[in-house]
Amino acid sequence: MGRSQSLPRGDDPRFGPDADDSASPILHVDMDAFFAAVEVRRRPELRGRPVIVGGIGPRGVVSSASYEARRYGVRSAMPTSQARARCPHAVYLPPDFSAYTAASRAVMQIFRDVTPLVEPLSLDEAFLDVTGARRLFGSPATIARLIRRRVADEQALTCSVGVAPTKFVAKLGSTRAKPDGLLVVPPGQVLDFLHPLPVDALWGVGERAAEALRRLGLTTVGDLAEAPVGMLRRAVGAASASHLHELAWGRDPRGVSPEHVDKSIGAEVTFDVDVADPLEIRRALLALSAKVGVRLRGSEQVGRTVSLKVRLADFRTVSRSRTLDVPTDTAREMFDTVWALYTALDPGERIRLVGVRVEGLAPAQGAPRQLTLGAPERGWREAEAAADAAAARFGRSVIGPASLMGDRDPRRNENPPRP
Repeated sequence: MGRSQSLPRGDDPRFGPDADDSASPILHVDMDAFFAAVEVRRRPELRGRPVIVGGIGPRGVVSSASYEARRYGVRSAMPTSQARARCPHAVYLPPDFSAYTAASRAVMQIFRDVTPLVEPLSLDEAFLDVTGARRLFGSPATIARLIRRRVADEQALTCSVGVAPTKFVAKLGSTRAKPDGLLVVPPGQVLDFLHPLPVDALWGVGERAAEALRRLGLTTVGDLAEAPVGMLRRAVGAASASHLHELAWGRDPRGVSPEHVDKSIGAEVTFDVDVADPLEIRRALLALSAKVGVRLRGSEQVGRTVSLKVRLADFRTVSRSRTLDVPTDTAREMFDTVWALYTALDPGERIRLVGVRVEGLAPAQGAPRQLTLGAPERGWREAEAAADAAAARFGRSVIGPASLMGDRDPRRNENPPRP
């Protein structure tokens, strides 16, 4: 049954970045040689050299290898002693998981700036469903390019992205795109993409299962797809046979599952030094309101109750909240509310932390909107949504909350500025 078809690659025009992505809303983003790349980022003198991260003792195992090291056959999970034999001149470093975790958080936040439907698989990879993000950011491949550019510009790291109609195919796509590439698999090309792949490309096919399938003459995914299910059962068992048969035909019904569903959305900041200046506090509340607004709009939710949290220098915490007549997702309305709560509170002491939170969440679609006498039909929400789109393309620092809402000194005018 063996096939002679060439394996699909990232440079195959059928699966290039300009392929039809209109029905391929699932992205799999995989950081390239993540641990090693983080080490090179903070040690620029290592750039271009083989770098291997892992246990450096006699029983150590490789956690990550730069692409320069991979040219010598070094791979993750390989014993470090074997890696040293293959690449003795590499730089060997013990892992620093605090640095990798911090880098992962920053990368995952870039993903969540685009869509709330992010399913992390590990520190260095995640699935994204960008169905709801198209209106703001464009097609799935366009979103993939935006993510790759932001990761490179803001984190000095590279990632590879697979764009496909299902999670399984998207993950295979990112693998084929490595390193630092993008591969799109249109629904009509899924079988052309899958069937030439070796049989062990399927999820659940380890070394033993692959060997059992090869003994039956099943060397590619296409071979397995065409094999009778009864033959597969004899090789890998009933449950695995059904699962592999479905995957071999590109069928994977699982959706992207975020880690949790938020009951509220908030943000807070702890000042480096306790603060009493109302201008600094106001600016912090402005930035926090903007951050919460971005997350609300990204998750396509609105909320009715806006809460202020203030932690004083002696660690006493005070909270105040206000329920709005209609739900909101605009930073302007949240800021107006928390600033009014803060000025009414008048704590009169140095402050250690402030926070903004919105509760009573509901889907934005169909939610009533606040109508203000004399206000234009298109106003703050549209301006903030436009800022979201600009920030996703160029980074959040390009547009600050003060540029949208003003930043006048509250000691001259207690009320928030009006346009």
